[in-house]
Amino acid sequence: MTTNKNDTTQPEGGDPGVLDAAGGADTTSIPLLGGATAHVAVELHNDDDDDYFEGDLEDGPALLSFDTGPVAATEVDAAHHDTDAVSAAEVIEDATVIADTGVTAVVDTEEFAAHDEVVDESIPAPQPAAAAARSAQDLERVSARPEPSVLASKRLDDLASADRETADLLTSDRLLDPARVVRPEPEGPWRQLVYSISGRRVNLGASKKVLARKELDRRIAAPLAGGARFVPVLSRKGGVGKTTITTLLGMALADARDDRVIAVDANPDRGTLSERIDRPSGKTVRDLVRGRDKVHGYSDVSTIVTRDETRLDVLASETDPHVSEAFSDEDYRHVAEIAAHYYSLVLTDTGTGIVHSVMGATLDLADQLVVVAGMSVDEARLASETLTWLETNGFESLVRSAVVVLNTARPGASVVRQDEVEAHFRTRVRDVVRVPYDPQIAAGTAIRFSELQPETRLAARTLAAKVIEGLRVLPEIGRAHV
Repeated sequence: MTTNKNDTTQPEGGDPGVLDAAGGADTTSIPLLGGATAHVAVELHNDDDDDYFEGDLEDGPALLSFDTGPVAATEVDAAHHDTDAVSAAEVIEDATVIADTGVTAVVDTEEFAAHDEVVDESIPAPQPAAAAARSAQDLERVSARPEPSVLASKRLDDLASADRETADLLTSDRLLDPARVVRPEPEGPWRQLVYSISGRRVNLGASKKVLARKELDRRIAAPLAGGARFVPVLSRKGGVGKTTITTLLGMALADARDDRVIAVDANPDRGTLSERIDRPSGKTVRDLVRGRDKVHGYSDVSTIVTRDETRLDVLASETDPHVSEAFSDEDYRHVAEIAAHYYSLVLTDTGTGIVHSVMGATLDLADQLVVVAGMSVDEARLASETLTWLETNGFESLVRSAVVVLNTARPGASVVRQDEVEAHFRTRVRDVVRVPYDPQIAAGTAIRFSELQPETRLAARTLAAKVIEGLRVLPEIGRAHV
């Protein structure tokens, strides 16, 4: 049975959206609302074509087509839009049924698009059955994907039970057998002799003197938090050993500490600090001031300073008095700015007196003061008057934390009662240190720290320890010096 494919006549009383009963087996007309008619051509395949349907319908040829007549958009209201959309959906469902029964069908989308223009845009366009099924499967697969696990760090205390030990309990005191631990070799001739004769089996250990020395090393090497610290060495009277004390203090600090220490000769009247160093560089503080813009690292500074065997760096003053007089307050601040970048401790050997061109900047940048006093009546009195001047000029805190050094510059017994001098200064400053007479220092030549008398080295190291302890208790830690 065949029908006319060009027949667009709508059967009377036909139900819109339902296949026409009068249609043939290969061509069927579907009347739609709005005066549109859909012609459906159906092609049935032979049994030899069964393999054709094993794949998706999307992969096969399109055999189902819709031919709709013209519809005026202005003549269709909103209700018709909804009805037409439902009718079109029913057609697609019917086509899906046909596809499921083994009939190959394809929709002619170009002809059906004219009718879609009058359908409400809010209604989604129909999709092929296979594509819709695949979309549903993909959505199901995505929704079934497990949520990503969130990793959270936990403390060992949270994981460990009450009877479990943590790694920090495995200390050397707990695990090592004291009877089998090899102690370091003892120091001192007598202890070394016993250690050797016994075949390294009898170790008397370190003596009290050695333990005291190691404890002093620990105090000197204590770390300093923050930026560079400035320690000026002051004296109102020449000849009391101010430069000597600066040298001894710098050597003791540099010998025991791991950071850098520098001693700057800020004497505007030709200082002699560089003469206390064995290998002077020949360059002065003036060279550093002139070339400060060319300093980009410590290597640039090291070509100007002189390094001692203890690793103390010394910046010499200008040898010409006329030139050195030009070393001003501003120049010292430039030097201090550079030194603060490359050194942890900056010692300043000031000029004689307390009122000269560099003293203002020196006191402004000071973190700790060292005041040198000689062992005579007038020298002790001048040192005490120096403290008074500092207190009356706004440096009371520096005076309270200062250290006074009683330096013995002459041999023999002093006629001055040193205990009384020391007791006086202890009422005014934080601590007092005595430095004994040393022939090597009195000679006025270069000082070698290792060749000093033991009492002199002990005094210098004691002074260094007290200075570090004073710096560690400063209220302003890490104060910037510029």
